[in-house]
Amino acid sequence: MNRRELLLGGIALAGAAAVKGAHAAEHNHSMMDHGSMHANRPYAALAAASADCLQTGQTCLSHCLVLLGEGDKKMAECARSVSEILAICGALQQLANQNSKQTARFARVAMDACKQCEDECRKHADKHEECKACGESCAACYRECKKIAA
Repeated sequence: MNRRELLLGGIALAGAAAVKGAHAAEHNHSMMDHGSMHANRPYAALAAASADCLQTGQTCLSHCLVLLGEGDKKMAECARSVSEILAICGALQQLANQNSKQTARFARVAMDACKQCEDECRKHADKHEECKACGESCAACYRECKKIAA
């Protein structure tokens, strides 16, 4: 091996070590950021409840629309109330995930919408699993809102 090959090999080795060290430092820094982010989430349960409300609400609304398309007009009010909670819980989830100062105030609004949707979905819960799941999800979101809004 000549001096040139030795020198180039040494430079390559030093470069690889520097890159590896920088990557490790960056990884440790990002892990510290994620750890502190998760520890500082006072509205985590509310965000999770509103996310579940969104998921079950979307399923319920789709089901209601199918039934409405088949002529079942009894589902119109259910579809209307679910449509409202989708908008409200979407905003609530975003506020909760951002630890917004507006979360508690908005939770009071969401409580009313969740209760109204729960009541409407319960009317159809014995016939439609989608309505039952949505009503239960709205009840859970209502309870989380109540903890924050009180």
